[in-house]
Amino acid sequence: MASPSLQLPDVEAMTAEESLLWAYDEFGADLCLTCSWQKQSSVLVHMISELGLEVPVIELDTQLFFRETYETRGRLIERYGLELIRPEVLTVAEQHRQEGPNLWERDPDRCCHIRKVEPLERALEPFAAWISGIRREQSLTRADAQRAEWSERYGVWKIQPLVDWNAKRVDAYIHVNEIPYNPLHDVGYPSIGCMPCTRPVVKDEDERAGRWGDSDKIECGIHSR
Repeated sequence: MASPSLQLPDVEAMTAEESLLWAYDEFGADLCLTCSWQKQSSVLVHMISELGLEVPVIELDTQLFFRETYETRGRLIERYGLELIRPEVLTVAEQHRQEGPNLWERDPDRCCHIRKVEPLERALEPFAAWISGIRREQSLTRADAQRAEWSERYGVWKIQPLVDWNAKRVDAYIHVNEIPYNPLHDVGYPSIGCMPCTRPVVKDEDERAGRWGDSDKIECGIHSR
């Protein structure tokens, strides 16, 4: 899908808050936020609340999250009064019947497509722009991410307010604002996905090295252009 005509201001020069205000002014009710209940989700939920913006929150619940992830979701819902959009996801039992057991071990790309990519495609259909917590520092595959860019794959504008933030800045923002966050981040999990495919990282590893750690896979496919 060709990018629609949109006169972008100098979004790269904006702060995270300024980019959110610009996106809300530009897209209004056609703007959404996706949350995976990692630190970036905590920051963006708080920031949007502080700015007084009404932005729908899409959750891609793979039904394979850590207990701590679900508990973090609950704390953020309680504090910020979130009402979530939850696209339907194939149950794990039905996936076992259709694809065989433990698909995440045999074909993690296929598993991610079923449990993340396809539900996100459906969830984004009504929207024109999508706020994501992508940061350039996270991995080489994200190093050229822009604060605002057109997604050919989903046919929406991706707004990435935290794209130039490093992990220390994320931590400082959470600490100063006393925001609930996933406690797994404090025990060696800088990036948190599904239980079967996430491990702690060791010193000097990339932030996302613990995702699909026994394979060459480094992205679930959601953010593939």
